[in-house]
Amino acid sequence: MVKIILHGCSGRMGHIITDICEKDSNTQIVAGVDAFGDAYAGYPVYRTLQDCPEADVIVDFSTASAVDGLLAYSVEKKIPVVVCTTGLSPEQTQMLVKASEETAVLKSANMSVGINLLEVLIAQAAPKLAAAGFDIEIVEKHHNQKLDAPSGTAIALAEAANDALAGEYEFVYDRSQRRAKRPVKEIGISAVRGGTIVGDHDVIFAGQDEVITLSHRAYSRAVFGKGAVEAAKFLAGKEAGFYTMHDVLG
Repeated sequence: MVKIILHGCSGRMGHIITDICEKDSNTQIVAGVDAFGDAYAGYPVYRTLQDCPEADVIVDFSTASAVDGLLAYSVEKKIPVVVCTTGLSPEQTQMLVKASEETAVLKSANMSVGINLLEVLIAQAAPKLAAAGFDIEIVEKHHNQKLDAPSGTAIALAEAANDALAGEYEFVYDRSQRRAKRPVKEIGISAVRGGTIVGDHDVIFAGQDEVITLSHRAYSRAVFGKGAVEAAKFLAGKEAGFYTMHDVLG
């Protein structure tokens, strides 16, 4: 059984992961971490990681401001960590890579199995469609409480296409100040914020007289929780290194 510390247990995703683990006989949350406690949890909740018992892996759905301390603890205790928190700074991303030299670190822009398979499909499609003259646009939609735009997932999808195109394309987030025809080698990324949209991503390949759209719709945040739990089971016991959901999916 994989013993998990849930970092950020009182948030919405923390509650979802708690429910998933209760139904999974191969996992057990042995402790949660939250500065104010959590009446929802059926396990001990501590104010800091330093108070937690031993575990096989940490699953993090906290805030960007808490990630520095999380990584320091993970390195100190040599405990693998699944980092699901979004909106990290470039400096924090480098910290993830540095921490992976000492312990196992798993980070993906999106923990959904479907999104990670979508990246694979985009990488396969982009070179053939670009060579045929197709333009690439990405439209992402999220709820009105989301702080960052565009989403990390949208950027990851754009990078999947661009990596397959030898990195020759430029990402464009705003065309309002430009009066010019669309350059061939650019990927437009647009963000929509409204209501309670969990997460919609459309990757549009627009050609002459035809359009191909690869889409993913998340109807519940549970898809991210399920992916995080699968990642935790994968990462437990792994050697130091940087991992992604693509490693989990094999």
